[in-house]
Amino acid sequence: MLHQAVLLLGSNEGNSLQNLTFAENEISKWVGQIKEASSIYNSEAWGKKDQSDFLNKVVLVETALNPIALLKTLLTIEQSAGRIRMEKWGPRTLDIDILYFDDIVYKDDQLTIPHAGISTRRFTLVPLCEILADQIHPVSGKKNQWMLDHCEDHGQVNIYTPFNYE
Repeated sequence: MLHQAVLLLGSNEGNSLQNLTFAENEISKWVGQIKEASSIYNSEAWGKKDQSDFLNKVVLVETALNPIALLKTLLTIEQSAGRIRMEKWGPRTLDIDILYFDDIVYKDDQLTIPHAGISTRRFTLVPLCEILADQIHPVSGKKNQWMLDHCEDHGQVNIYTPFNYE
């Protein structure tokens, strides 16, 4: 059985553009076919603001993996990109979050689906709404676009161009 997983990719260490490309290639190889992808966005750091801006994008993937197998695979991809977990919300070569998995609601010590931070983070909602504005959050019952329109985070999130990043 194939599932629809929505993933947020982010990077602000090393060559962030190359890190996102690496992530997409590895996801295609180990997770499943990427069915849709947002543009790349240049986003202000969130949570811990004294660090470089991030590049972020959202991808919709068709996968045969279950949520825990998906999480383990994504953690392996992060590690292979040089990710070392030092501090919460700190700089990273690659971060891959599971935003949605089908329309399930799931929570354990390792994983929460849908991702708990979706509604509070512009850097998530802007690329998410580019490809899935009308998707309904299975807990709140709100569309992604509604959450973006009502988001209290006002951090800068702009389409990436080489001129607004370096």
